[in-house]
Amino acid sequence: MAEAIVEIEPNVESIRVKGSLLGSFDVMATRLSALQMFTIKAATNSLTVVRVESRNIQKKPFLFMVFSFARDGIDVNYSIGPDSSPKIRRLYVLKNLVAMLSLITDVYEADSTDLLQSLDSAIDDVLGSLSQNYSTLFNNYDSLFNKYRELKRLNIELTRSNKNLSVQASMLANENNDIKEQLKKLETYSDDSMMSMIEEWIETHDGTIDINEFSNTYKITPPRVEQMLNKMVSLGYIELKG
Repeated sequence: MAEAIVEIEPNVESIRVKGSLLGSFDVMATRLSALQMFTIKAATNSLTVVRVESRNIQKKPFLFMVFSFARDGIDVNYSIGPDSSPKIRRLYVLKNLVAMLSLITDVYEADSTDLLQSLDSAIDDVLGSLSQNYSTLFNNYDSLFNKYRELKRLNIELTRSNKNLSVQASMLANENNDIKEQLKKLETYSDDSMMSMIEEWIETHDGTIDINEFSNTYKITPPRVEQMLNKMVSLGYIELKG
């Protein structure tokens, strides 16, 4: 057996603000048409601005705001969701009313005393509902958010610097490889060249050769020098003395 779905009806509250029509409702309708998500209905002696924020299963308005402008005042009716704060909802509705009035200041004038008292009351209600813990939490959040922005800025700068360093490191690595190749070519002697170098060394060093000294001078490994000396002996180019 299917269970019946019980719909929760939202609470509906109202706000009354005195006012006076300075121009025409047609001009107001034209001005307020710039507002998105609002439906505007103009009549001879009134103007209604409606915003439906959500609908129920039957497609009926669930969350809504209705602003009715008459010649002598504004009636605001709005719904409050079961999971919403009535105080915050009221302040949000008044914010929308102020936004509308800012577009029609020369056409419709709201009574400043009425409007400011409504705003003051709504703000007091919201601030009064904030616990000390919430205030502390908000302050901590604000502090952490500022630190986050600073860290994000530093991260961007470090990322940029890291990219520059990576490019420089890559260039240096390429230069280092080129230098190594050049050194390798310079340090690589042919057998004939080495034999000539060894003969010249022996002639200028009283017929002797110190392998380590020769290796350090020409940047050649000692085993290679020994190899060339053995080759020269086997070819009869030089003779070892006991």
